[in-house]
Amino acid sequence: MVLNGGFAYREHVGKVDSGTTILDYLAARYGHSSRDLWRMRLEAGEVLLDGAPAGPYSILKQGHSLVWRRPPWEEPQAPLGWAVLYRDGHILAAAKPSGLPTLPGGGFLEHTLLSLVRKHYPEAVPVHRLGRGTSGIVLFARTKQARSTLCQAFRKREVDKSYRALVVGVIPDDAFVVSIPIGPVPHPWLGSVHAVNPLGKEAVTRVRVLSRQGGRSIVEAHIETGRPHQIRIHMAAAGYPLVGDPLYAVGGLPHPASTACPGDCGYLLHAQRLRLRHPSTGAFLEVQCAPPPLLRTEGGGGHDGPPTNRDHR
Repeated sequence: MVLNGGFAYREHVGKVDSGTTILDYLAARYGHSSRDLWRMRLEAGEVLLDGAPAGPYSILKQGHSLVWRRPPWEEPQAPLGWAVLYRDGHILAAAKPSGLPTLPGGGFLEHTLLSLVRKHYPEAVPVHRLGRGTSGIVLFARTKQARSTLCQAFRKREVDKSYRALVVGVIPDDAFVVSIPIGPVPHPWLGSVHAVNPLGKEAVTRVRVLSRQGGRSIVEAHIETGRPHQIRIHMAAAGYPLVGDPLYAVGGLPHPASTACPGDCGYLLHAQRLRLRHPSTGAFLEVQCAPPPLLRTEGGGGHDGPPTNRDHR
């Protein structure tokens, strides 16, 4: 058994929580742990209030510094191999394997791409993320200026992002567009997850079919917006969910009887290309990451023509 080094979670108390006991605050805000477990942590001295161990009934005041010193824990296993695809003094593009989270969360801390990259490039900050089950390119900024410029480019939709996916079904059209809003819907464990929601935010995915075989299709997807799990949701909404996706069913909603979470793996989705202006020089930069074997095609398949009039809304 290998333990990580533990972690200190830090926050400041706001006006709305002033006058609340620390036990009430933690139990209400962080429902992933029971009230009794938070009491045990407080009594063990794991939680500090303005630098000193806090008792369960310590009263919070606005501006208080609150720190939970989480002891080391055994993280879930994950593939830890990664590669540098591009690097200069301003940015770094890394190849992430499927199964490795981009950022800490869900019990992962050191088994994350961020942790692995920072062992070699401690200044690196990711400017976007990929889902745990998605492989491919993750872009990091190495300076504050690069981070600011790249984040603005992503917000303005100036970054061209191309993915490959293996989906269920033989798609008759060579190309089509999915433009269905995405927003939160109820989830039995997490409270809510992103899925098809008529009241959600605008989302646009342009799809091109690369090959068809054995009741499945390999598609190339360009996302004009960056909604959570957008390709998984939009392909399911169009009637072609990703092969092995444990969460999203035909229609773009979670499987009714499933308790799967967005971070669960099993599908094949790969971020294969990023095209953007370099944050320092302004020149166009294209970074590519070869897809895994099951997403490769011979001769490319499909064609480069524009999307057909078939538009999933």
